[in-house]
Amino acid sequence: MKRLIGVAVSIAVAFGATGCQWRGLNSLSLPGTASTGGTYTISAELPDVVVIQQNSRVRVADVTVGNVTKIEVQDWHALVTMRIDNSVHLPANSTATVGQTSLLGSMHIELAPPTDEPPRGELSDGAVIPLSRAATYPTTEQTLASVSLLLNGGGLAQLQEINQSFARALAGRESDMRSLLTQLDTFIAALNDQTDDIISATEKLNGLVGQFAQQNRTVDRALTTIPQALTVLAEQRAQIADAADAFGKFSAIAVSTVQQSREALVANLRNIAPVLRSLADAGPALTQGLDFLSTYPWVKSNIPNWFRGDFANISLVVDLTLSRIDSGIFTGTRWEGNLTELEMQWGRTVGQMPSPYTAGNPLVAPYHFGGY
Repeated sequence: MKRLIGVAVSIAVAFGATGCQWRGLNSLSLPGTASTGGTYTISAELPDVVVIQQNSRVRVADVTVGNVTKIEVQDWHALVTMRIDNSVHLPANSTATVGQTSLLGSMHIELAPPTDEPPRGELSDGAVIPLSRAATYPTTEQTLASVSLLLNGGGLAQLQEINQSFARALAGRESDMRSLLTQLDTFIAALNDQTDDIISATEKLNGLVGQFAQQNRTVDRALTTIPQALTVLAEQRAQIADAADAFGKFSAIAVSTVQQSREALVANLRNIAPVLRSLADAGPALTQGLDFLSTYPWVKSNIPNWFRGDFANISLVVDLTLSRIDSGIFTGTRWEGNLTELEMQWGRTVGQMPSPYTAGNPLVAPYHFGGY
């Protein structure tokens, strides 16, 4: 028992002295994110970080060169702090873009030299890439939405039928038809310029469909479970309606109660205001008192004056005999002497009956050794 208590107290003091903090798994450096050749830290202001998280990769020319260490909100945009390998040298006017490694891949931050101006200077430790040189690549959802709008809303498959219908409807209006054809020619030319983008989106869509095909069992199970859930909801329709009706009645009663007790509630709030004001005034003293609890019996702010290292040892003598518990806790109460009497019946008490501490200060009473 003494050894276990000593180990527990030692661990508590060590953690209190070192000020260790736990902020989840993302507060730890993951394998492969820490450089063995040294790093420097830069920041970038981004309009949108999408799903970027701490420890996300930082890449240059599709090569991982660092990782994200911190994400903050600053003036309605994100401020991302990154750790970069010392071997990576980028111009001071580099750009930062949030991108995605593949169709369903992870998000990362891409650093690159500028394309609209000559490179100048060099990024150094503590540098900040401003919002004017930051952007976000289109996400998978945006790409699929654009392709869907183009292919479904554009009516490519029905273009001939549309032309014929227009020809019949606009017979005798050749000038208007020429204007329409000119506009269609412009539209087709613009569509032709986007051929590469359409092919790329189709290939990515094909990959997405392939991944859905690999999850056929999961989709089938979902399609089987959802109708069963809807059946249960249909069977419980009467109970749900009754619950909604009861909730409405409860809301009406609650509103009536609040209206009737409004004056009393306002008076109570006014009366509690001085108490809250006094509590706020005692804030500094309360903070200093709480500072003492985590590192008892030492004040946390003064620990560096007591321990010059990063840990400390402590030895304790803990007496858990019944008579000592009796004299230390139950002296002056209705249970005083009960534990001592029980221990005396076992023939190994270190205390006395009646307790000598009733008439004196238990903190200065003599301690008797070897009384088992």
